[in-house]
This record gives sequence, structure tokens and C-alpha cells, in this order.
Amino acid sequence: MKILAVNAGSSSLKVQLLEMPSEQLIAKAQVERIGLENAIVTVRYNYQNETCDKWETRTANIKNQPEAVKAIMDKFQEFKVIECVDDIKGVGHRIVQGGEYFSKAEVVTKDVEEKVLELAELAPHHNKAEHAGYVAFKQFIPNAVHTMVFDTAYHQTIPEERYIYALPYRYYEQYKVRRYGAHGTSHKYIASVIKEYYGRDNFKAISCHLGSGASICAIENGKSVDTSMGFTPLGGIAMGTRTGDLDPSILSYIMNKENMTPDQMNHMCNFESGLLGMSGVSSDMRDIDVGEKENNARCFLARKVYCTRVAQFIGSYFVELGGCDAIVFTAGVGENSISTRSVLIPMISKALGIDYTIGEANKVEICNNKGYKISNPNSKVDVFVIPTNEELMMCRDTYEIVMGTSNE
Repeated sequence: MKILAVNAGSSSLKVQLLEMPSEQLIAKAQVERIGLENAIVTVRYNYQNETCDKWETRTANIKNQPEAVKAIMDKFQEFKVIECVDDIKGVGHRIVQGGEYFSKAEVVTKDVEEKVLELAELAPHHNKAEHAGYVAFKQFIPNAVHTMVFDTAYHQTIPEERYIYALPYRYYEQYKVRRYGAHGTSHKYIASVIKEYYGRDNFKAISCHLGSGASICAIENGKSVDTSMGFTPLGGIAMGTRTGDLDPSILSYIMNKENMTPDQMNHMCNFESGLLGMSGVSSDMRDIDVGEKENNARCFLARKVYCTRVAQFIGSYFVELGGCDAIVFTAGVGENSISTRSVLIPMISKALGIDYTIGEANKVEICNNKGYKISNPNSKVDVFVIPTNEELMMCRDTYEIVMGTSNE
């Protein structure tokens, strides 16, 4: 059964097509620069063990999401990835904010749509664009079962004392102001790989999703029990362009000094801060690497601040969990930046009993190439690098729903 995972943005569209339940990757496609001249359409197919030997990249005039969907589906049929759109039996749509409404993936109904749009003010750069992607695919593939898979759903198991803010309680009652977290689908995937590695349900892990957006998650027996992102994806550790946690008084102080509006301050915190704001160079850790080679002091500072914030959350979750079996690094920076791990892990190694060699020459593959262990055999805590696979989790959730609806 072919299941499609969809990640729609305001100017981009990314999809993966999998054969389920074998979980064989069939094709990937993405459209970038939607609404601008010379949008870029890339299709990769004929995968063998996660490696494809056929692809095409072209430019096109694509004004909106429906045109992007058509461009991808036309190419899938041209390359014989599918015979027709009805070959696709389920479509899972990533939605960032599900609030308290959703603790699992759901079949899309009018009520689900209304709640997703209602919650858009908590994720203004995501929910509306993701809903637009759903509308476009629903029109193009009307006979498939369409689901919405929520980034916040995995964190609905967090205890109340860890998601409530120390504000007047009426703000929670009236406006549902609380910690929601994000990257839940990624952390859920990491939990599934760690469960496979240990061969048991009872484990404790700290999952570090370090990308342009970044969050830390404390996992106990496969469930999220705490996470660093807060009411919105702005909270938690410092990120590519986001501040992470701040003393709230800083915001009003700067707003008064510079006569900024709330919207201007929100933009600065989300898009001008983090690694970019500290370094003055870039939000990309690879550019920070270059800056350090050029002895740029602010690049050194940016990485130290970034790693310190991550280390602080790891330490606090280690205490919350009463120790842990595993610490996992995933997403763009977590998976690929040895330079960042080489700064970060020594910050926590002595306190947590981690035996780690800078350079990671002793890494060991785990779980049939799903990742590798980078800690040494004598380490009291296992440290892993595991490439995340949110699309696979979306397809798993959607496949289960499709099978459930077919059995009713």
C-alpha cells in the first residue's frame, strides 16, 4: 500500500512516498520558491536501501500549492512511480500545532480542519500553510484517506506540573497558555529506534533534535515526559534564528528603548536571534565552523552559548528522569556537526559518566544502519547519533488509520 507523507510550507512543499507496511522508500519530491519566479522542482526515485539512482531537477513557474502538488504528481506518473493518483491510499499531513485537542494522528474532518486553523495563532508560520497543503492534496487525490499528524501530539503525555507556567491560572483556563513543545514526531521516531536497540519498553532517554529549530525531549518508557520548546516553538534552547528561553523583562526593556511593536519584537526573536544574532554571520552551524577557522570570536561565542543551553537541558532532564540509558543527537546539527558534539559532550561527560572520544573514531552502527553509537564501551550512558525520520512516522500513523478505516 502506497502512503504519502506531506510537509507543506508557505513557499515549499516536501513529500515522501513509501510502500507500507514494508516501509520501503519509493520516491521523494520537493518544490522550493513557490510563488516566486523559477520555482525549483526536484524528484528522486528508484530507491534501493535509501539510495536513489534516478532524479530530476527543473525550474518552473509555480504560483501556489495546488500547482506544486500537480507538478509533483505529474512527475510521479511520468516516471512510473505511480500509475495514477488512486494508487496512493493514504496521505499524512504534518501539522505543527495541535494544542490540547490532539494526542494522536487523526483522519481529517471539518472539525479537525477548524481546530487546526483555530490554533494557527500559536504557530502562525506553519498551521495555515500546512492546512493549505492538505486542501491542495485533497483536491488532487480525493479518494485517499487524509490524516493530520501533529508535532505536539507526542508531548500530550507530559505531566501537568511540567507544562503549566507560573502565571495566573486563568490564562491557562481561558487561553490554554501552557507548554506544548514541538518536533514530537521526530522524538517519537527516536524513541522507537532506542526501543529497538534495547529490545525493551522500559528505558529512559534524552532526545536532542538539533536543527535550525531545536528541542530537547525527556523520554521515559517510550513517552514524552518533558520537552524544551514551550507555548510556541520559540521557547527552549537557542536555535538557528530563535532566542530560546529569555527573561521576559528583556522584551519590554528593548521594546521601550527602540520603540518596537509586539510584532516587531516577535519577528526579532524568531528570525534575527539565535546563532545568527550572536555570531552576526549565519544561522547555519557550517558557517559557524568557517568563522571559527577564521578566528571570529563571536562564532566561538555563539557555539559555546548554543552548547551550554543544550547541556543545561540535558542535565536537568537527567535529574528529572533519575538518570538515563541514552542520549541521542538527531536532525541537521545533531546528526552532522561533529564539531558541535565535540564541544557539547565534554560539558556533560564528567557529571553523567559519559566515556567519549573526540573525533568519534570508535562509532558503532546500530539497528541495521538506523544510526550509530558514539560513546565508548565503558560509558555509563550510551550516546547515539540517529538520523530522524519524521516521514516514516507519519506514514506509520497514516497506514494504521487507513487499515483501521478499511476494517470498519
